[in-house]
Amino acid sequence: MEKGERKPDNEQTWNLEFETWNSTMIASIAWKNIWRNRVRSGVIITAITIGMFAGVFTTTFYRGWMNQRLESGVETEVSHIQLHNPAFSENFELKSYIPGGVKISEEITELESVNGVSPRIVVQAMIASSETGTVVKIIGVDPEKEKTVTNLHTKVAEGQYFEGTKRNPVLIGKKLAEKLNVKIHSKLVVTLQDSEGHLTSEAFRVCGIYNASNGMFEEMNVFVLKSDLSRFVMLDAGVSHEIAVHLKDHEQLTQNTEFLAGNYKDLLVQNWKQLAPELGLVNEFGDIYIYFFVIIILLSLGFGIVNTMLMVVLERVKEIGMLMAIGMSKFRVFWMLMLETVLLTLTGGFLGILLGLIVSFATMKHGIDLSFYAKGLEDMGYSSLVFPVVQFKMIVVIGLLVLVAGILASIYPARKALKYKPAEAIRIDM
Repeated sequence: MEKGERKPDNEQTWNLEFETWNSTMIASIAWKNIWRNRVRSGVIITAITIGMFAGVFTTTFYRGWMNQRLESGVETEVSHIQLHNPAFSENFELKSYIPGGVKISEEITELESVNGVSPRIVVQAMIASSETGTVVKIIGVDPEKEKTVTNLHTKVAEGQYFEGTKRNPVLIGKKLAEKLNVKIHSKLVVTLQDSEGHLTSEAFRVCGIYNASNGMFEEMNVFVLKSDLSRFVMLDAGVSHEIAVHLKDHEQLTQNTEFLAGNYKDLLVQNWKQLAPELGLVNEFGDIYIYFFVIIILLSLGFGIVNTMLMVVLERVKEIGMLMAIGMSKFRVFWMLMLETVLLTLTGGFLGILLGLIVSFATMKHGIDLSFYAKGLEDMGYSSLVFPVVQFKMIVVIGLLVLVAGILASIYPARKALKYKPAEAIRIDM
């Protein structure tokens, strides 16, 4: 070593290593303290595990359920975007059509972001079987174009999608078929007012019965060929009441809605969030409901954790006083008790989340059958077979909430321990 050079100072390094060893030792002691009373710790860990299992499984179940309702609403019922004559949305009159609707739909089809377009004729009418009748919405479609905007053709439970019937085929919902007491190839009479104001009727044959898992939709919506309906109501084949647009990327919904509204200023352009507000609410408030549910579970568990740790502190008053008497700082005592609570919470939380994921993945393939409640659920548009959906972002958030709950639950019992003076605590008889 050269003259004048200072000797290396290892004091700071030694202090850092000592603090690291000290923290490790405190964590080890905290973990062992948890298992000093195995029954009590086991009970609280089991409670946390069950609570977090319920939270995780409920979130995956609810997310799957809501995703199915959202997919059914968009892909089967309304598609992504619809264009109407503004007057048609107010009174649904036959004359409130879009002039050149077919030509406009062909223009929209050329857009790169569009997956498919279907021009429709929509008429309010009376439909009757040999037994009874009811008011429905008759929708005239081009079957091939309709396949590009909805998945209705995949929902046909009986018969075929506009096949098997030579003249005036009609596709009706399962709920309507039950109401009218009809089956495949049954005759239905449609009565409506044509474009000239005359009341007219025509016979149709049931070519297929679809099951959309939505009783209200099935009962109100009847599909026929656009060419048949335009002839029936005496409208030009080139006009439409409604143009349904399906996008390639759902994330570009707002941009495409604004673009079409700017290009067709004389028309009312609405996306599914505006056409079916209840679907938008499901999508927007679903996560809020899930977080709210998990927080309630954690709050309930938090009181149990606080109560358990207070019992631990009261039982170990003399021990804590002795630790402080031999030189352990209040901060280290506080840190040790906090670690006990956090480790207790994390153990139960980890087991609960793991169990919830296992059950969710196990039921993801075949789904959960709620057919016992199917009638009521399908009337509201919800499927009776639910496939849980695991969102890892949601699982991470739940894990963080468990950690925060453990920290918050540890503060009061740990502070309670620091109020005892070492001399007084040692003299307490337990």
